[in-house]
Amino acid sequence: MHDTRRNHPFLDAGEDIATTRTIPDTAQTRNPAYRLAFADPDFLCRDELRPVRLQLELLKPEMLMNEAGITSTIVMFGGARIPARAADARTPALADLSRFYGEAREFARLMTLRSLQDGGHRGVIATGGGPGVMEAGNLGAQEAGGKSIGLNIVLPHEQAPNAYVTPELAFNFHYFAIRKMHFLMRAEAVTVFPGGFGTLDEMFEALTLIQTGRMRRMPFLLFGADFWRGILNWDALAEAGTISADDLKLFQFVETAAEAVDAIDAWSKG
Repeated sequence: MHDTRRNHPFLDAGEDIATTRTIPDTAQTRNPAYRLAFADPDFLCRDELRPVRLQLELLKPEMLMNEAGITSTIVMFGGARIPARAADARTPALADLSRFYGEAREFARLMTLRSLQDGGHRGVIATGGGPGVMEAGNLGAQEAGGKSIGLNIVLPHEQAPNAYVTPELAFNFHYFAIRKMHFLMRAEAVTVFPGGFGTLDEMFEALTLIQTGRMRRMPFLLFGADFWRGILNWDALAEAGTISADDLKLFQFVETAAEAVDAIDAWSKG
């Protein structure tokens, strides 16, 4: 990540950090007060530094994706508990939903092949970087020979990026809000597979941004009509007047990877 090119005559910050490792060991230099502020993790983690940490978390992935030449993404939201095989499911319902692992994998493969035809910079698959549907998306992109993004987050239980995220595009977040910004900042399409609270949170934030005009409209595809209609009474929202009937046109249901690709094609043709 570090760019050694300079447009100023001053010492590089990294060089100053290296220099501080060679200074004499004294009562003054051992005290945390003497540490360079930007090289002092205890200082950076203070509550008063939250605005700085928010900015850093916004900047780091943005800069690295710019350096990788990524101009747009295909976002894949979906549950971490969706198994790759029905036999591995913890419940009969999850066993049934396991088919979406395969659809997510195939969708990511097809979209990555398209991306590679255009140089691999547009339409790059972006997932949450975890297991389940996220793993399927990163796996499909890898099988197509392309790169993919994983936007992981630190959770109380152990969480690590799946093995198929492109290493230089595997990011880790503390702030959910900044992570969700990075999901949508480069999005040219959003796909949502069955999932739980996290998937619902991501889906509704994106839909709200589009509904309110804070984000432009784009293909917004929900995989599995039976699942989504079973957990959400969309029509009741419109009937109650809490959303408009036109808001139900902000998304569409699809069942397979092929249907999703066709829907994206239809959107691009207007």
